[in-house]
Amino acid sequence: MVDVTGKWALVTGAARGIGRLAAEFMAKKGCNIIVQSRSLEASEKTAKELSALGVETFAVAAEFTDLSSVEKMLKAIDDKGIDVDIILNNAGMQVAYRTQYYSTPAEDYEKSFLINTISPMMICYHFLPKMEAKGFGRVVNTTSGIRLEPEQAGYSASKAALDKVTIDIGSKLNGSNVMINLTDPGWCRTDLGGPNAPNDPRSALPGVVVGAFVDDKKSGRYLTAGMFYDMTLEEAVAKAETVDSPY
Repeated sequence: MVDVTGKWALVTGAARGIGRLAAEFMAKKGCNIIVQSRSLEASEKTAKELSALGVETFAVAAEFTDLSSVEKMLKAIDDKGIDVDIILNNAGMQVAYRTQYYSTPAEDYEKSFLINTISPMMICYHFLPKMEAKGFGRVVNTTSGIRLEPEQAGYSASKAALDKVTIDIGSKLNGSNVMINLTDPGWCRTDLGGPNAPNDPRSALPGVVVGAFVDDKKSGRYLTAGMFYDMTLEEAVAKAETVDSPY
């Protein structure tokens, strides 16, 4: 199991919900945290709270519908001299629920792909070469288990695209100590999931972070959080390492 003490993790969507819980989990394991949200004020508030756990933190902001904003965030991290070891691409958005799904506007797809596919992958493309150069890295991209719901076409299609490119990149990394995998937190009571979701957000732990701790050189796996419900991190890692890569 990877010891994350002193490593740096970029956690997107870290100011609230599952991202906030994941960032706190990592900080409690001694991992330094880059906190991303859309609001620098919110990021700074969370970073201050996490720093009380005895780790270093750095607050950044980026609006994922604006790729120039993402580029500015990446430059700020580079300018700070932070060597990112772990990426938890948690940030995402369900833009609309279209009961009249044949009237789904193109904008649903445009916004969904920017937030849920393109921006996360721009982050991956920026840091993966650096990870390969140093011989270590962990990326966990957050997907969704939504199926057969054309009412959420933009969201589900953008997550399916994220699955595809994650698995494809994983085929190039498989067997190395730079690993990229997927997680699905399940339907949780968050701003995205809504108040009627059946699961408490804490049920997603340790499943949404286990991909940062596995140490078996396998990529492209779907490590859905439900597989690890109520497990210790050590138990979760052991189980995750029994899941084969898709290649």
